[in-house]
Amino acid sequence: MAQKPSIDEYLQQGIYGTKEIKPEERNKFLGTLRERVVVVLTQPQVREPGTYKEVEDLIKEHTKATLYLNGNMDYKYLSDYMSLSSKYGTNYSIVTNKKINTELGLVLAYDYAVEKENIYITQNDDRASDKQEQNLFSKFFKNLFS
Repeated sequence: MAQKPSIDEYLQQGIYGTKEIKPEERNKFLGTLRERVVVVLTQPQVREPGTYKEVEDLIKEHTKATLYLNGNMDYKYLSDYMSLSSKYGTNYSIVTNKKINTELGLVLAYDYAVEKENIYITQNDDRASDKQEQNLFSKFFKNLFS
């Protein structure tokens, strides 16, 4: 049988609010816990043009999960992922925390533990090589016209 909270516990809850499990982890993963996460992207990754194919495949595969998007980011960066979510019937939620801005821009997670070990996507080699080519190209023209 569950034990009734004491008067001290009621007072503590009234003063400090309801106790939250792993608040640092929830702040980092846009309101959810690490053990529930399927995949994450950092804010710079979300800002890249287009979408990550790996994320699209995972959204398509995990339609019962929820896509959490960082509301501190500009809408134009989030809209492609919102469209993907709608396309495959996955729920999405824009999470805005004015006090703490996490480095994560996107989190795909369930409301129960899935314990996936590798949740971070590294930058695509294709995207990295494209950026290097663009940098070399721009440096060439910069030097040509300087």
